Amino acid sequence: MENRIRVVQYGTGKMSVYTMRYVYEKGAEIVGAIDINPAVIGKDIGEIMGTEPKGVTVTSANDAEQLLRDLKPDICIVTTMSLLSDLEDPLMLCAKLGINAITTCEEAFFSYNSNPVLTKQINKLAIENNCTITGSGYQDIYWGELISAIAASTHNITKIKGSSSYNVEDYGIALAEAHGSGLTLAEFDEKIASVDRMSSEERNKLISSGTYSPSYMWNVNGWLAQKLGLTVKSQSQKCVPTTYPTDIDSSTLGMTVPAGNATGMSAIVTTETEEGIIIESECIGKIYGPDEFDKNEWTVIGEPDTTIIVNRPATVELTCATVVNRIPNVINARPGFVPTCNMEELMYRTKPLNTYVK
Repeated sequence: MENRIRVVQYGTGKMSVYTMRYVYEKGAEIVGAIDINPAVIGKDIGEIMGTEPKGVTVTSANDAEQLLRDLKPDICIVTTMSLLSDLEDPLMLCAKLGINAITTCEEAFFSYNSNPVLTKQINKLAIENNCTITGSGYQDIYWGELISAIAASTHNITKIKGSSSYNVEDYGIALAEAHGSGLTLAEFDEKIASVDRMSSEERNKLISSGTYSPSYMWNVNGWLAQKLGLTVKSQSQKCVPTTYPTDIDSSTLGMTVPAGNATGMSAIVTTETEEGIIIESECIGKIYGPDEFDKNEWTVIGEPDTTIIVNRPATVELTCATVVNRIPNVINARPGFVPTCNMEELMYRTKPLNTYVK
């Protein structure tokens, strides 16, 4: 591609500060921005980024379709919510208009195993209009490609076991609430943990109806199984609340969480495969105390055993850099709702993004 890649930023919260800067610094340009928050609508994105004015103002989501029709961007970066159902409008709109889209929505990483009906609807529309929709972010490398790369150097695998923790304060209120942060233990049990007690048949009904709320690792395990060529036989999850021994402040929730209430949760997803390999992954998302920090640890068990540990990863920056570096892969991919496990390997971009577009 000769010209610079033209990007529309959909959602101008915490993550967009990085994605927009990274877009510019990788030789692409932001040509439009969209949000639902009246406090930012009409603002120049430079003010949001903390830079000089960019000549691009934030447009109301009510006018998103007209803006996208007028601008005809090469791709839309969507950094808003964590569940696919919450992104139905922007993703279906991009698919309808034939605009590529990449989102930090965690479920979109591999939503075929949690909301197949909506995923297939987006896929069909994207194919019809020759564009690609995908989910990416921190999990793309640190819960995905990094693990598949280790597996590629292993002779025989019996189990893959992973654990990753992150501070919900870094990602906004939607993610914090999805993790049960601030709930009493009784409320957590009713609103979040109760889903784990249903039978496989009941869960499959929710999945088929598009009303299932998976933990992040639910989709990660599906991505890994697809990437490694494994056939999923069964999958289950268990969500357990995390607590802190003293009251703890949350700027994201705008409250002080009392000692003993849920600060977030640990979600463990276990996947059994026809090939005999078990994938057991845990994500721990919570309000951090002063002595806590992000950690990512995975072990591939077999011949030989291999463990990789990443302490204190800059999860927000890594998420946003991954999304921006993925942009050429998305544009180059086949049309449809395409998980990144079915794309080219992610690369560091030393040249402007447009030079990687075929």
